[in-house]
Amino acid sequence: MADALVERAGRQVLVCAADGPPIATERDALDLIGHAFLGAEVVAVPADRLDERFFALGTRVAGEIMQKFVNYRIRLAVVGDVSRHLESSAALRALVAESNAGGHIWFVPDLDALDTRLRASA
Repeated sequence: MADALVERAGRQVLVCAADGPPIATERDALDLIGHAFLGAEVVAVPADRLDERFFALGTRVAGEIMQKFVNYRIRLAVVGDVSRHLESSAALRALVAESNAGGHIWFVPDLDALDTRLRASA
């Protein structure tokens, strides 16, 4: 399955395929943002596509990737189970909680939860 631009909860969302290339660098984030410029407001990335370094905050990978989305005003939704990462990092738990309280970066368990967030943010 390829990445697809679809309407979800009345918004255009670039839903990234689970079997796509890993997202590990700012360049990878910029590639997704470039695809999103075809009309997406949100990029939904499966958590499993994110490089393991994304979840180790000391590497700064998460910050670099997330900042690119904020700079280009494209929402990023990390979709999937990140609980194993949260169990081992209080800092990551805080980042996820803070992100989910805002409007640009969300961590959601599935696309249905993303739809709920999108409807609430309308």
